[in-house]
Amino acid sequence: MSRAALLVLSDGRFPAGGHAHSGGAEAAVRAGRITDATGLEEFCRGRLHTSGAVTASLAAAAALGVDPGELDRAADARTPSPALRAVARRLGRQLMRAARAAWPDPGLDALAGRFPKGAHQPVVLGLAARAAGLGALDAAYCSAYEGVSGPAGAVVRLLGLDPFDATAVLARLAPEVDRVAQDAVEAAHLAAREGVDTLPSRSAPLLEIGAEAHAAWPVRLFAS
Repeated sequence: MSRAALLVLSDGRFPAGGHAHSGGAEAAVRAGRITDATGLEEFCRGRLHTSGAVTASLAAAAALGVDPGELDRAADARTPSPALRAVARRLGRQLMRAARAAWPDPGLDALAGRFPKGAHQPVVLGLAARAAGLGALDAAYCSAYEGVSGPAGAVVRLLGLDPFDATAVLARLAPEVDRVAQDAVEAAHLAAREGVDTLPSRSAPLLEIGAEAHAAWPVRLFAS
């Protein structure tokens, strides 16, 4: 196992397309739910413990070797918003390109052939982690951290928030990221034994509603 590979995969400069997405923060800013660092922290905490917990468990299960087709269907079932499903597949397709360039692997090739238009991003992330020689916990950490760091970076651009304040938000959330990642691995092991229906299915209705509204905006800074 290479910890350096974990740094590469979780680096914001890894060309997986995440920089173009706000994780729902742009819609939350326009709705007035994020106006400062406090609002950003509340938003990220909510996202972490709902959709973040779901995606982390999917990524961990994929890294464990759970059937990616089953995981992709589970991801679809846990993503009510058509806009978010489309985004997840678009990000999965971009991540697949980057991962195959970095860590050529038959498992990634097979998934790309099975889902030519893109599998859900956390499923691809889990297989990318596996291809890089990483484990389920690494995949869960990547997914959980990405779920909060993306909105934090977006809000710096959207509101002109002080980057030091945004980084402090991420630092305060670190213990919760730890818990979510650990819980995700436990859920992934259960799914490996008993099937993907046991994976978390926590909902975040405001993220879903905001995504549908955001997709219809004529002008926006971020793709989602």
